[in-house]
Amino acid sequence: MNILIIGGGGREHAIAAALAKSPKVDKLYCAPGNGGISALAECFPEVKATDIEGAVELAKKLNPDYVFVAPDDPLVMGMVDKMEAEGFKTFGPRANAAILEGSKAFSKGLMKKYGIPTAAYETFTDEDKAVAYIKEQNSYPAVIKADGLALGKGVIIAKDFEEAKAAVHSMLVDGKFGKSGSEIVVEEFMDGTEVTVLAFTDGKSVKPMVSSMDHKRAYDNDEGLNTGGMGTIAPNPLYTPEIAAECMEKIFLPTIKAMSAEGRPFKGCLYFGLMLTKNGAKVVEYNCRFGDPETQVVLPLLETDLVDIMEAITEERLGDLDIKWSGKSCACVVMASGGYPEKYETGKPISGLDEKGQSPLAYVYHAGTKLEDGKYLTTGGRVLGVTATGDDLRSALDSAYKAVESISFEKAHYRHDIGKKAL
Repeated sequence: MNILIIGGGGREHAIAAALAKSPKVDKLYCAPGNGGISALAECFPEVKATDIEGAVELAKKLNPDYVFVAPDDPLVMGMVDKMEAEGFKTFGPRANAAILEGSKAFSKGLMKKYGIPTAAYETFTDEDKAVAYIKEQNSYPAVIKADGLALGKGVIIAKDFEEAKAAVHSMLVDGKFGKSGSEIVVEEFMDGTEVTVLAFTDGKSVKPMVSSMDHKRAYDNDEGLNTGGMGTIAPNPLYTPEIAAECMEKIFLPTIKAMSAEGRPFKGCLYFGLMLTKNGAKVVEYNCRFGDPETQVVLPLLETDLVDIMEAITEERLGDLDIKWSGKSCACVVMASGGYPEKYETGKPISGLDEKGQSPLAYVYHAGTKLEDGKYLTTGGRVLGVTATGDDLRSALDSAYKAVESISFEKAHYRHDIGKKAL
């Protein structure tokens, strides 16, 4: 079969690499794609991931057997609905289910209604009321979140009242996150360890993938600003079988059942951002798609054909499928542009990659690159996700870092402590 992937980052490169392994796949297309993806798929850089009309027109031209919508924005905007209306089999949730990520106020309300454990919270559209609530709670750090999508950057953890007040003002009055911040969620800060669990679901059954640990801060020792993710490891050793069983019973299945009860069946990949607190596991956030860069460490460990899983989800028979994982460890170190997540330069030539954008030492997922005149150039904040598997975490990390040291571009920046907390 021929498959069209929508998206152009490291996650989409990981999805393309997993699909390319399938004996069922003849040809991959990707819109917009990137330099690294172009070694696996025919790319259409003129069609942006959020261009729903353009993507539908492209699908009509290519007539793929499947469309895989990977990023959050087009899912929340309803690209799956549009593709299905045109008769294309499509992987990903419809807009009425993607709201789980599209609106934090919706997802928090769903958790409150169905008793799914999460942080205490209130939602606001009025600055004075939000500030009064923060003053009354008098609990710091306080977490202030933009309701809508903000490229993973719409969360401010304020260490005192002044910072919290400034955060509220920046979202509700200054419009820091545009429409996404016109409603905000103020919630209690949860203390504990974060774990990400991606799960396949067909709206009835849920099959969790291998757990992972993300590293959000820009610099070593979790310092600096929050980013889209500077690296990941899988599995997360703190996510024990006992915790997994508790999450299945209290979080995963109740979420899937709640969405179906609301008339919003969720089909695709559901991302559970969890906090392991002294009072048990709680939901930090839901995402309506594969995480980035979690996908880069989870999919390399998948042994079952991803196409078989997609078909089982589409046909609502996921419960009958036995999904197998390798039992190895995987580590991904993100090489970013200097200055990311704030201002950074692009167009820097990358050295240390072969003609397919790869390294002999590890698998290189491209997040922000383009191929121009046979050379790979940087185009984004996060540039490469250098990824290695090993029999244990230490060997996976050693291989990934060895590869990182062999790749370079001007002002390249990466963390030196990915996975350290798990060793």
